[in-house]
Amino acid sequence: MKQDIIDIHPHIVSDDETRYPPAPLFGRRSDWSKEHPNTVASLIAAMDEAGVAKAAVVHSSTTYGFDNSYVLDGCRQYPDRLVAVGSVDVLADDVVATIHDLKDRGLAGLRIFTGGSTKDFDPSELDNPKSFRAWEALAELGLPMCIQTGPIGLPQVTMLAQRFPTVNIILDHLARPIVADGPPYREAASLFEMAALPNIYLKLAPRIFNDARKDKASPDTFFPRLVEAFGADRMAWGSNFPTSPGSVAEILATARECLACLSEEDRAWIFGGTAKKLYPALA
Repeated sequence: MKQDIIDIHPHIVSDDETRYPPAPLFGRRSDWSKEHPNTVASLIAAMDEAGVAKAAVVHSSTTYGFDNSYVLDGCRQYPDRLVAVGSVDVLADDVVATIHDLKDRGLAGLRIFTGGSTKDFDPSELDNPKSFRAWEALAELGLPMCIQTGPIGLPQVTMLAQRFPTVNIILDHLARPIVADGPPYREAASLFEMAALPNIYLKLAPRIFNDARKDKASPDTFFPRLVEAFGADRMAWGSNFPTSPGSVAEILATARECLACLSEEDRAWIFGGTAKKLYPALA
């Protein structure tokens, strides 16, 4: 039986700036969202071309800040194929009410953007006690949280995973580990230490596939090591389209090539099974 391919990290940006005005987090809009925006209709076309059945669409914080209107409206147009992953100000006084409202409007998960292409990583909000109300709401509602950070933020992520063990935490881009040293990947030790936390999940996007083919690293040594530590049922593929170069089909082909060293069962988890665990509405 053919298994659905599921993408847990595409983005969408509206071509109607009057209805959906940009208001980027940190005040600087990402270059990709200006140079090659991707509407929800364009995403569906790209998914169809690539043979991707469903997706968890990640809100573009560097386009819209905490305004989740477009990701919710866009995903609502394709309820059998898309779910929305939004972003909120976890330090806001009304954050609990906001999360409940977004859940009622179709939200399937949240994401914290602590930095990236437009700002250096600042993990300070992750261990701010004021943010814990948001995590309590996630636990109550059964929603997962993606975290965009680097190795600098892993101590805070560890604390959150331990404090909120029923909240599944997904590390965007694996928290950007350094893998150029090759096996046994000692420079990525802080990532592998996270494997002991059962609610930590890994999002495999183009960045890690590129890094795993540089210097002393190789897909054949890195990804089996990752599966050995975490288990494939805690790993899921994300295209990062259109932020990363290439079409969804091209990005998927690269991922398949890099993961060809894994078993068929492991690949089935990474390309669909784990996504259904994290976002049951995609099942």
